[in-house]
Amino acid sequence: MSLLGLYRPGSTWLHRLPASAKLLALVVAGVVVVVLRGPLSGVAALGVAVVLAAWSGAGVRRLVRALRALLLMMLLVAAYSAWQQGWERAVETGGDLLALVLLATVLTVTTPVDEVLDAVTRGVRPLRRVGVDPERVGLAFALMIRAVPSTLDLAHQTRDAARARGLDRDPRALLVPLVIRSVAHARATGEALDARGIADDPVV
Repeated sequence: MSLLGLYRPGSTWLHRLPASAKLLALVVAGVVVVVLRGPLSGVAALGVAVVLAAWSGAGVRRLVRALRALLLMMLLVAAYSAWQQGWERAVETGGDLLALVLLATVLTVTTPVDEVLDAVTRGVRPLRRVGVDPERVGLAFALMIRAVPSTLDLAHQTRDAARARGLDRDPRALLVPLVIRSVAHARATGEALDARGIADDPVV
């Protein structure tokens, strides 16, 4: 199960906030966590993200359950950073990454995908004068959003298949089928777009 791309209706102020404002806030948050350095900034960003995630109505337990694979990966990244650059850097890196993932999840949980795509299309519309096609940019953004939960579903299916064969501890039994399935899914998506005449020209 993935909360990325899964809208949950609600009446919080986060649900009422326009999609364009939430997208802009997410971009600003990404810039802020990159500019601010130190473990305190990572802890503060994570604290704000946790409060917003709890406020969004997604449910903290549900969030943890849905993002547990990602949490494990971030723990490994933090452990590597602690080994290479010290605990201060590990706290900063882990806090910043997890905060951004939670904030992106808050966006998708409180905003229908169609509204997000409309906001992206409107946002790049002024660039039409320099040759950018807003509709194609919106399509590329939609495919990116759909790719995240699709890839996670493929990873879960691959893990279940390896576990059924007693190979869940063999990295080759997990990685090779996952790569093959991901490439096949991307190829099928490309063929579907090509069949509709969408992929004849570049996005911009």
